[in-house]
Amino acid sequence: MSGAENVPSDGFFCSRKLRKGGKMNSFLSWVGGKKLLRDDVIIRMPPFYEKYIEVFGGAGWVLFRKSPENEVEVFNDFNSNLVNLYRCVRDNPAKLKYKLRYVLNSREDFRWIAFLHKKGLFPRFHDYDRAAKFYQLIRYSYGSTLDRFASQPHSIWGDFPLIDMASRRLQRVIIENQDFEILIKHYDSPVSFFYCDPPYFATESYYKDVGFTKKDHIRLRDTLIGIKGKFLVSYNDCPEIRELWEHDGIRIESVSRVDNLRQRYQKGATYDELFISNYDTNERQNMCHQLSFIEDEYTGGNIL
Repeated sequence: MSGAENVPSDGFFCSRKLRKGGKMNSFLSWVGGKKLLRDDVIIRMPPFYEKYIEVFGGAGWVLFRKSPENEVEVFNDFNSNLVNLYRCVRDNPAKLKYKLRYVLNSREDFRWIAFLHKKGLFPRFHDYDRAAKFYQLIRYSYGSTLDRFASQPHSIWGDFPLIDMASRRLQRVIIENQDFEILIKHYDSPVSFFYCDPPYFATESYYKDVGFTKKDHIRLRDTLIGIKGKFLVSYNDCPEIRELWEHDGIRIESVSRVDNLRQRYQKGATYDELFISNYDTNERQNMCHQLSFIEDEYTGGNIL
């Protein structure tokens, strides 16, 4: 096919789409979520690809933000409790909401559920009971850490519209629960694009139910460097990661975002991160500028 024939039917994620809106929020919060960085990720995606694979899914902020076009979409996470929750949201949100209908924002209830989770007993529950308990644990914990009660008012009933929207968005999404190396090798092809948001270096212990070590950081690098497709990895900016990814053909870009935690005590505080890729991340932005120029030429700048 020619390049023109591969253009997605609803266009690019350009300024026009930003003005039109229509993008979704995630139905949950998660440690290390990309809410504040999601637009920076999307504008750096390749202009053309046929498979989108989110390797470390988490809250799925990028997946829910990006336009669902014609490509195959894959959401993966190694946390089986999280993946079970996603599948329940996709397959039967009404049943999940029924299970959540009368949960209490209670320290006593939270401690009991956190104890069950810590003991590794969640897999013994039926899928929707397990999903409801895990969702309750996420929503009522401080910073989505799953182990500290937040002591904040929150109505899970208010989350029901988000769950319904997420269910509709996930209908054509493949949901996987695989080790990242196995997943990447399975879905790799010249038309695959992998977005990876692994546990950040020296923060691996924040992620419950999964283990991630320095060897895994190395294994992720070695796996991605050898693929046929394209990848974009987001990381914390630190000397260890810069040294690890210093390799021919690899681009490293620095970005800063607002640091929500430090903002409470230090106004204007930022957090430095890295984008690491094996392609030119300016391609989509350049095409957006070209399309915007063409649209302005034909419409006189009156873009709806």
